[in-house]
Amino acid sequence: MHYQNSLDFAKKCDAQDVLAPYRNEFHFPQHQNQNCYYFTGNSLGLMPKKVRAYVETELKSWETYGVEGHFEGPNPWMHYHKLFSEKAAKIVGAKPLEVVVMNTLTTNLHLLMVSFYRPSATRYKIIMEGGAFPSDQYAVESQVKFHGFIPDDAIIELVPREGEVHLRHDDILQAIQENGAETALLMLGGVNYYTGQWFNMPEITQAGHDVGAVVGFDLAHAAGNVPVQLHDWNVDFACWCSYKYLNSGPGGPAGVFVHERHANNPALPRFAGWWGHDESERFKMRKGFQPMQGAAGWQLSNAQVMAMAPHLASLDLFDQVGMPALRAKSEQLTGYLAFLLAELQHKFPQSGLRIITPTKAHERGCQQSMLLPTIGRQVFEHLQKNGVIADWREPDVIRVAPVPLYNSFEDVYHLVKLLDEALGMLDNK
Repeated sequence: MHYQNSLDFAKKCDAQDVLAPYRNEFHFPQHQNQNCYYFTGNSLGLMPKKVRAYVETELKSWETYGVEGHFEGPNPWMHYHKLFSEKAAKIVGAKPLEVVVMNTLTTNLHLLMVSFYRPSATRYKIIMEGGAFPSDQYAVESQVKFHGFIPDDAIIELVPREGEVHLRHDDILQAIQENGAETALLMLGGVNYYTGQWFNMPEITQAGHDVGAVVGFDLAHAAGNVPVQLHDWNVDFACWCSYKYLNSGPGGPAGVFVHERHANNPALPRFAGWWGHDESERFKMRKGFQPMQGAAGWQLSNAQVMAMAPHLASLDLFDQVGMPALRAKSEQLTGYLAFLLAELQHKFPQSGLRIITPTKAHERGCQQSMLLPTIGRQVFEHLQKNGVIADWREPDVIRVAPVPLYNSFEDVYHLVKLLDEALGMLDNK
């Protein structure tokens, strides 16, 4: 696409956008009686308008049937988790059997590490990103300690080269090769939360397997953002939250992927709960855990129906649109933002504005992270005062995510105009 820095161009792109009608499926926070420019779907997605009706359906079942709602009503709660598997599987490139919606992200990460981090005296190390999101850091550190190892020895943190902000793919592969004999688990985020870097997951997975390690991914910033093919890439396990790009509300239920070669292995160690037990035997209340087939065998408790109803509303939208269409728009929309920001860098070289998200489309999701030394907080506050909801990360980074399901080219244009305005005012002081 040949981009232009004009409102007419942005409006023309929106008029030609086949996904534009889906913008009307969401509630936008208001600023001076108009929709905010909402660019923080990488932190909390907008509320689908249908959420209220989906929750009301389950409230009505509770009101009407009481405990019999487990077996009666539009969506009997006994099988509620099954409503998600096929839709969630499409988003992460899996078989329905390999996916289950349950719990929250860090809980699921711990449960999966119980099964897939099985260290020995000689193969006990975990390779992960340096500066990964804190929940991953804490989970990995505590798991290592639980097994009696010292984190500084057992955890290998991958960091960019001096003066760089991204991990080089070759450096990741080299680290795997160099530490392969001691590595039990390779655990990375699919997309880095801070820079928006999308890692080459299939090649990383293959490299990990080549040295005998298990490979898992935290897809908190990847699920619903970038197209992944967990089954075909032979990933061992993955987990993700649903409240960011998947628009399921604060603290919404999370997802789990377990490759089918593991998912039907009852001998694989796991922490068991009654909802993961063979459903044909579940209510006989007998001793002796027999896991359900697939990822569902990792469940602990029955579905949190009221919290999961918003997730179902959002997944139904994703099912209508499909990840290929979302990715196609995402590349154009984020590309437009990158184009406009590059012009802004040229216009205000003294501002120190630096984009720390990869420039190549296949190495990023729908995010641009802007580093603004010294003046970043002032710029962010100017955006806030003018109806932009973005994300501030200390000490000097503004993250913005043009989400293809509800953001428009005009949103992007106005965001950069406000950035231009802020940099201009600060430049004149």
